[in-house]
This record gives sequence, structure tokens and C-alpha cells, in this order.
Amino acid sequence: MKVLALDTSNQTLSVAVMSDDQVLATTTVTTTRKHGAHLLPIIEESMQIAKLKPADLDRVVVADGPGSYTGLRIGVTTAKTLADTLNIELVGVSSLGTIAANIMAENQLVAVLFDGRNDNAFAGVYRIQNGMPVSIIEDQHIPFEKLLPQIKALAEPVVVLGDLDAFKERLKTALEANLIQYPIELSLPSAVQLGRLGQRQAPVSDVTSFVPRYLRLTKAEADWQKQHPKEDSSHYVEKV
Repeated sequence: MKVLALDTSNQTLSVAVMSDDQVLATTTVTTTRKHGAHLLPIIEESMQIAKLKPADLDRVVVADGPGSYTGLRIGVTTAKTLADTLNIELVGVSSLGTIAANIMAENQLVAVLFDGRNDNAFAGVYRIQNGMPVSIIEDQHIPFEKLLPQIKALAEPVVVLGDLDAFKERLKTALEANLIQYPIELSLPSAVQLGRLGQRQAPVSDVTSFVPRYLRLTKAEADWQKQHPKEDSSHYVEKV
């Protein structure tokens, strides 16, 4: 299976071209948020290095959230356009699960946190089984002080990855000896891991209706709900 994998869900931009589990080309950039300007040129270069044409691809895999609103829209829109234009399969993979996949130790618990601002976190907890992250605590947007007891209640050693600057000291205090810290590079998303996971998931049934998993309302949606407290918000986009 020839796969293009791309992750623009946060500051890091990562692209990989794979043939089954063989990595043909991969690029990861950590120093820019201008994903809209850099993504397509990196995809084009990666395809050239891999000596593949777009028509050779069987599947495109994208990190579908949570993460930056803008970053997710760029990645998902690009992936949908490629899948639709080339008539190939599309798979969305959790941005948190992709980072958890950096840990390969069998049966290991891995918690991944993104800073959700105002002391909130995007977070998910996974167990590594047969080399794959399996969700134990589902991806969510949650106040950190509510998340911490959930992780502590697991009562076993847990690797914690992600954007930890705002949470590190409280994690140390709460988890004590059960907190396992790894080098910072293991908190970076890898499109290679994304592609590996995406080859083992079923493709979406309808490319056109595929949307990012933001896990929280946009500011516009939240403001709209405040202004229309009695209205059904499920068709927000249609209403505005």
C-alpha cells in the first residue's frame, strides 16, 4: 500500500510517504506555523524523493485532531482534496494517539497532553498493545485538575508526553514514582507513526463529510450558543 501521511495539527509539520511499512521519504519541520505555505511544497518534494506520482497513492492519512484550529483545517482540507481528486482512501488518526505511538514498550501506559489554554488540556491515555496505542481514557478537552485524578487512579507507571510546561510540576507531585518522563523529541508527532497507524484503520466512508475532531467549540460557535441558548447548535454552520 502506497500511503501519504501528513500532520499539521500543531506547530510541528510532518509528512511521510510510505510503501507498507517501508519509509520512502519523510520531512518534519518544528520551526514554523506557516503550514499553509509549506505543506504542499513538502508533499511535492517528498513524492519526488519517493519516486512516486500522485496516481500511485492508495491512501492518504491525516492527523484529524485535537490541535490548532487552523492547523487542523489545513491538514484535513489538503487530505480530503487529495483523496477526492485521486479517488483514493482517506483515514483520520488521533493527533494524540500518533504521539503515543512513539512509545513501543508493550503494555505501557502513555498519556499525551496538549495545552488547551486557561489550564485546560487536550488529553488522551493509551496502552501499547501489539505495538499499537489502544485508547484507555478517550481523547477529550478537560480542565487539567479534573484530568489529573483520572490518570492517578490508573495506579501504574505512565509515560507522559506532549506540551507539558504548564503541567509538569503538578504531574510530578501527583504521580510521584509512577511518572515516566522521556526525551522531548518523543513528544513530537511523526508522520511515519501516523502512516503506520493509518494503514491499520478502516478508511472513512464519506470523504466529503469528514471533518476535524476539534473536541471543543470554536469561539464563534461558543458566542453563537450564548446568543441563541434555546436553539439547536448541531447545524451551526448551516444557520450562519
